[in-house]
Amino acid sequence: MKKQFSPACERNREPILAALRPLLDGCRSVLEIGSGTGQHAVYFGAALPGLTWQTSDLPANHAGIVEWLREAGLPNVLPPLTLDAGSSDWPAGPFDAVYTANTCHIMSWAEVEGMFRGIGRVLAPGGMLCIYGPFNRNGQYTAPSNARFDASLKAQAPHMGLRNMEDIDALARAQQLTLAADLALPANNSLLAWRRACR
Repeated sequence: MKKQFSPACERNREPILAALRPLLDGCRSVLEIGSGTGQHAVYFGAALPGLTWQTSDLPANHAGIVEWLREAGLPNVLPPLTLDAGSSDWPAGPFDAVYTANTCHIMSWAEVEGMFRGIGRVLAPGGMLCIYGPFNRNGQYTAPSNARFDASLKAQAPHMGLRNMEDIDALARAQQLTLAADLALPANNSLLAWRRACR
């Protein structure tokens, strides 16, 4: 199978890694939700060799992820698990961290809610949740490009669209997660990070 390639992943990987590195300091395992092409997994896995990176996605995306993993040959990046983020069927965990990029605006809101319930089950005490993507603030677009992107998403499917950061934070707080970082990244994207209290 031909390896899938995302130009956006190539563009955003360096600033995301720079933001993730201190947030994942001390973590040993991370679950990536929606690994997509697999590009982030191999790039971050190579840069963070002490971290075991567990990829996951819907089965339709597995072959492409496996191609990236096979070519990279990284012992710390694991083959994809089947994970429908909105379902109740999740890996057992626990994971020290959960990472997901550009998923909240693709999933329906009910699926986003389901994803947070799943994260609540698999994230270890003291664990870190990191979410990358574009978000609205106080119900407002942060840039004209985000407004155009939101319109294009809704034209594809009515369940898709940019989410309000405050609504995402409320879902995180319902899982006993506290906002630890809200970082502005290029192209009007953000990296949001929450930490679970140590029990």
